[in-house]
Amino acid sequence: MPSKTKFIIDFDSTFTQVEALDVLGEISLKEDPKRDEKLKAIKDITDLGMEGTLNFRESLEKRLEILEANKSQISELIESLKSKVSKSFHRNKEFLEEHANDIIIISNGFKDFITPIVGQYGIKSDNVYANEFIYDESGKIIDFNRENILSKNGGKPETIKSLNLEGDIYVIGDGYTDYEIKESGLANKFYAFTENVARPKVTSKADHIAPSLDEILYVNKMNKKFSYPKSRINVLLLENVHPIGVELMQQEGYNVEVISSALSEDELAEKIKDVSILGIRSKTNVTKKVLENANRLISIGAFCIGTNQIDLDTCTKKGIAVFNAPFSNTRSVVEMAIAEIIFLMRNFHDKSLGMHKGIWDKSATGSFEIRGKKLGIIGYGNIGAQLSVLAENMGMDVYYYDVIEKLALGNATKIDSLDDLLAHCDVISLHVDGRKDNKNILDNEKLAKMKKGAYLLNLSRGHVVDIPALKNALNSGHLAGAAVDVFPEEPKNNDEPFVSELIGCKNVVLTPHIGGSTSEAQVNIARFVPGKIMEYINTGNTYNSVNFPNIQLPFLQNAHRLIHIHQNEPGVLAKINRTLADYEINIVGQYLKTNEKIGYVITDIDKAYSPEVIDKMKEIPGTIRFRVLY
Repeated sequence: MPSKTKFIIDFDSTFTQVEALDVLGEISLKEDPKRDEKLKAIKDITDLGMEGTLNFRESLEKRLEILEANKSQISELIESLKSKVSKSFHRNKEFLEEHANDIIIISNGFKDFITPIVGQYGIKSDNVYANEFIYDESGKIIDFNRENILSKNGGKPETIKSLNLEGDIYVIGDGYTDYEIKESGLANKFYAFTENVARPKVTSKADHIAPSLDEILYVNKMNKKFSYPKSRINVLLLENVHPIGVELMQQEGYNVEVISSALSEDELAEKIKDVSILGIRSKTNVTKKVLENANRLISIGAFCIGTNQIDLDTCTKKGIAVFNAPFSNTRSVVEMAIAEIIFLMRNFHDKSLGMHKGIWDKSATGSFEIRGKKLGIIGYGNIGAQLSVLAENMGMDVYYYDVIEKLALGNATKIDSLDDLLAHCDVISLHVDGRKDNKNILDNEKLAKMKKGAYLLNLSRGHVVDIPALKNALNSGHLAGAAVDVFPEEPKNNDEPFVSELIGCKNVVLTPHIGGSTSEAQVNIARFVPGKIMEYINTGNTYNSVNFPNIQLPFLQNAHRLIHIHQNEPGVLAKINRTLADYEINIVGQYLKTNEKIGYVITDIDKAYSPEVIDKMKEIPGTIRFRVLY
């Protein structure tokens, strides 16, 4: 990129996320009884002007007339705009400061508020070309400087002409007046900036559509804050991921696609080819076949607790980090379990069905309090342990069984044998993970060992209970009832029918996998999972990853961060350091952690380095994936 390249940058909706006069209207019309009506009028006029439908000077006159603003409100506007600088401009502050001499702001807005904002990013006041307000003696805005070229139609091209700039000229803006500079033959390229607003009449004229400043710097091979523009990171979110999760990904600058249902293996295998981040819930199976097509995939987010629907071994071999939400819906599942225990022991479900059929069956037969009853929990993880606490507080005697040694909470009693737990307890609640070894852990033999008249809850995984065996135990009267929220096979979306042998069984509560489906849980999950993925992409942090060695990293300053994922074999770290030494690169900090399959090395180096070193790092034997963060 020649050093003489000049960047002509628009202000409203480009350098900042907003149209400044719209914000000024919110300030000046705060107490006006027709505030909303006037604000809409200002916005409509702005949009017509930006699209080139309305004469610019007429647009300016109409807006100022409605605004009725004064000088003191300009100060308030400036304070507001400081927090509304476009995110990619804020991210690339260092670039703006370094190239301040070659950056020129040309705007149909006003110097009064533009100069203080861009000045924070090193841009000189002499390089700001914009309109000027005219105030009366009391400070009220009564007009604009009508001699200023930028107050007239075609003002931007005329301003460029008057500057006699040398070298290539690149224009970055969101409005039709920015395109006019290129149309008049005064610029080499016009970048339609769409981070804040996309105007079809403008983007259709652009040489390049730029979702962010990162994109412009990337295509021009210029120094930047991030090594790869976020707008080129494609995110696919399936199964109605909560809107907050979608919004967080979009705010980060990613290119996000949302599909409301799960996809079949063949559909996902095709769709995954250009995807960098995949977000799923429990119904989507990410198989080896899918992952073999996922050559750009960096990370998978499971917006749920379980990850058994993901081929973690293949993800690890391909260097794909997987994150889930192990705690976010714990309370929701536990509350549902408590409710279902009460429902089953009081036979509420069948009583309610009878009432809907007009049957009045007032009887205490087969109806019990939960106080004093024995609850057996299979799986004493996050959910099992919290259920233990709540159930005990409600008067139940709690027992648990887990293949891993777990500390008992409260007065819970650990049982060393699954058979003993089944034989001892009035209620059994399953809270195990989805590993293959857990398939049918409750089969005919195990169900027969439960107390006669006991109750079974399964809010964990569909395949852990043998459904035909459960049906037999219910129909024979050996079990008094069951609550099932998860099934071996579940519909991919709400339009598919639900089929199960348990339909119609007496005192059986069936729910459509909604244990974690509360507003609170979905919000928690929607915040947690994207946060972990973005932290991984931005910093290399793998804390809470399901399949990667967990590293929690310090914030990086004034250095580049190199991430090297490799097969766990001896000598790789030495080869990494030897390569860096060969290119006389100083290591600022280094972090290594391994699991049984892969090694994960983070190396922070001085900013100056030869691009050749990147190729050499990728050539190290055993390398799975290598990337530069900054």
